[in-house]
Amino acid sequence: MCPHLIRAYLGFVALALFVGAPPVMALDVLPASTTEAMAQAASPQAIAEYRRKLKEYQEARAAFEEEAGPYWASISEKRKGRNAKRRNRQPITLDDYVLTHPPLYTGPKRPIDPAPEPSEPRERKPIPVVADLLKAAAEEFQFAPQRPAAEVDFKRAYARYAQAAGLTREQAVRVYSFETGGTGNYDVQAGIEHGGKRAISTAMGYNQLLTTNSVDLMAEQGHEFVKQLTAKAATLSGPARKAMDHKLAVLKKMVAFTRTVPDEWAAHEKLANTAQGWAVHAMVLDIDVGPMLQTHKLLTSVIFARAKGYNQPLTGVALEMMNLTGDGSGFDLVTMPQAMREQVPTSNFFQRGGYERNPVAIRHNTAAKLFANMDGQMDSYSTKPGARELAAAF
Repeated sequence: MCPHLIRAYLGFVALALFVGAPPVMALDVLPASTTEAMAQAASPQAIAEYRRKLKEYQEARAAFEEEAGPYWASISEKRKGRNAKRRNRQPITLDDYVLTHPPLYTGPKRPIDPAPEPSEPRERKPIPVVADLLKAAAEEFQFAPQRPAAEVDFKRAYARYAQAAGLTREQAVRVYSFETGGTGNYDVQAGIEHGGKRAISTAMGYNQLLTTNSVDLMAEQGHEFVKQLTAKAATLSGPARKAMDHKLAVLKKMVAFTRTVPDEWAAHEKLANTAQGWAVHAMVLDIDVGPMLQTHKLLTSVIFARAKGYNQPLTGVALEMMNLTGDGSGFDLVTMPQAMREQVPTSNFFQRGGYERNPVAIRHNTAAKLFANMDGQMDSYSTKPGARELAAAF
């Protein structure tokens, strides 16, 4: 699996879960009638002042780019070099990282044009929520996920499957704590919790899977899911067996759907943005399939680390680092000696746009500080009711 990074800005989506989001169908630009009125109202003095400020802004940005451009180019080159050395099983040293912190823009903001050109409004693409996922499942596969009678039932199902698959209580609970703030239910969605009213992404569940994660995992692990449910069906009879047989038939159709494209993140992302992809994501809510998806989201990182020769048990914070930053960058961070973590800036593990919009990475600007910050949040959130309930389920 090749997680895009994804979620927010190549890292730490969980840290953005508490931020409000714009209306799902908000307009990117003002309506033409509004901009025309603004243009008519703008005085010559306002326009002159705007042009003066715009020139100052452009000059400041140009000076900043002269420094920032080469810096981020060097970050990219160093990353390519590390990847090449890792493929050749060569040791990674401090020389393989940029050891200076990136420049941050502190100049004036771009001024608002008092007389903007009229422009056609553009609607943002809606972010599907639980109701949309359930509707898609019903319409595309004539199926409704089997939801738990109580939250603790889902936690117990997840704990049983996760433990059988090789995840530890410490890993599962600490990742859940960080991803949901220690209180999230099985259907928690990014943005719609802790007082939030609007979804900010499709990230859902204990380990905050995106629609693309669900499609990706269904394509890669679907055969295992079918095998597990087939075994469970053999123990059932009557209406329960009939319902499980229907679920199995739907699951097989979903697996076939996700395998209609190459096993690549970009291809899976396209499927995830369809009604059928939304239906696949609805399986996160199912008490049988949801725990499997949640578990394998983390298990792929464990398997990745083992394949790279890292046989030590991953701590909760190490697993979360891989879960959020992607297996490649996460493995880089996890295997880095503490002495190096103290010196290596976090910018080495981000794309430029992601870093510059991520105050957490900027504030905790070395790998060591980032680990410590994440570990501290896990300590705090692990005491919350949801985390305690999950721990008791193991």
